[in-house]
Amino acid sequence: MRLPLIAPMLATPGVLPPARQDTQWAYETKQDGQRAVVYLPGDGTLELRARSGEIITGAYPELGPLGEALGAAPAVLDGEVVAPDERGHGDFQRLQSRMGLAHSPALAARRAAHTPVHLVLFDLMFLRGDLTALPYARRRARLEELGLAGPHWSTPGALVGHGARALEATRESGLEGLVCKRLDSVYEPGVRSRSWIKIRNVRAVDVIVGGWLPGRGRLSGLPGALLVGQREAGRLHYVGRVGTGWTEAERTELARLLGTVETRVCPFDRDPRVPDARWVLPRLVGEVRYSTRTRSGLLRQPSWLRLRPDLAPEDSAADLP
Repeated sequence: MRLPLIAPMLATPGVLPPARQDTQWAYETKQDGQRAVVYLPGDGTLELRARSGEIITGAYPELGPLGEALGAAPAVLDGEVVAPDERGHGDFQRLQSRMGLAHSPALAARRAAHTPVHLVLFDLMFLRGDLTALPYARRRARLEELGLAGPHWSTPGALVGHGARALEATRESGLEGLVCKRLDSVYEPGVRSRSWIKIRNVRAVDVIVGGWLPGRGRLSGLPGALLVGQREAGRLHYVGRVGTGWTEAERTELARLLGTVETRVCPFDRDPRVPDARWVLPRLVGEVRYSTRTRSGLLRQPSWLRLRPDLAPEDSAADLP
């Protein structure tokens, strides 16, 4: 059967629904992986498409047996491909070694043996017919009735109500966050909808500014990004670049402050090899928020919060993993 192409529905960043509406929402763990729409034509084969529409089936050969899971029933499902770490949490850095191999089957097979992936299924848009107009609660029930659980795929449950408790549980477990879905929401292909809300567990940390990158265009002469680090055992470890979070006035003030501490010497214990970097003496302390850390300690998705003139560089001890 020729299945309809269905673009994935997208969630809008936000906060928990009001407490009075809590029972009208379902809560799912936000996965840190690659979104994938799964096409099962009912002939034992499978096709995976990324959010962009690109066919990525060949990158994940271990998911092939899912093609036979529903027999002859044609279906289209929504999910996320993750590369679990030792705790079973999706680790995007691990997944990167598996991505982009759709046209390299031999290499994909070797990587699969070393870094297997897992497909988390969370929606059902087609089953012998179009289900996108059904409310989420009914689609979810139909999905769970399929009993799709295997060596490399699963259908984790969704919690109805208790959103605050669910969000706190993801924070305590070190998970990326929560996705809130209205029980009565239809599936809106390709739409970033307010019926789905994603909440990231954002962490904040003090960092020391060790360098900066010049801005371009209207930001010419101003910092386009800061290169930041954290101290551990007296050494300044590079933890990433921060390029968002400032107002125009704050960026101008940073430019002034950076000009007072210029140096030709990289202050980090290891040169991060960032082209066009300009170094400064490690005297400015700031606070940034971020989602998670990579395995090497870099901050993922950092955003500037504020300068910390109340802290001296030696006061901002590292919390490196």
